[in-house]
Amino acid sequence: MNKEPISQYGYEKLCSELKNLKEVERPNIVKEIDVARSHGDLKENAEYHAAKEKQLFIETRINDLSQILSNSQVIDPSELSHDKVSFGSTVKILNLDNEKEFIYSIVGSIESDPSSGLISFGSPIARSLIGKTKGDEIIIQLPNGENSFEILEVFYQDIKFEK
Repeated sequence: MNKEPISQYGYEKLCSELKNLKEVERPNIVKEIDVARSHGDLKENAEYHAAKEKQLFIETRINDLSQILSNSQVIDPSELSHDKVSFGSTVKILNLDNEKEFIYSIVGSIESDPSSGLISFGSPIARSLIGKTKGDEIIIQLPNGENSFEILEVFYQDIKFEK
């Protein structure tokens, strides 16, 4: 099975979330369930059912995070060459059809946030950019059709993800 690339920062953020769920949220929800259970009839106990739903959500997230982390390969993009677009590269591109500039950083899929310019290495835009260099022209299939772009700049920029 191929490992999913992830930045060190993204990996640490997910590890921190997992630790919080296991060490804080899980014990707290067990207490909430015990308190709700003590209120009597479980069939009509909305507090108990809400706590059980929250417990299910927490356990599902713990399982999801555990799987994501076990299938991740931490890559430090600062150690990679960014003369060509690769994982961790920040790319400034110009849409040749409408002269608009865009800046994207290529990250792991779990770290992506397109509204913040963080695109997954597996996205159509990133796949079109990977391996290209400054000055290259590419055509990217977007929802509104094919668009032509020129790569204006390829560089590394340390990014802190807000997910």
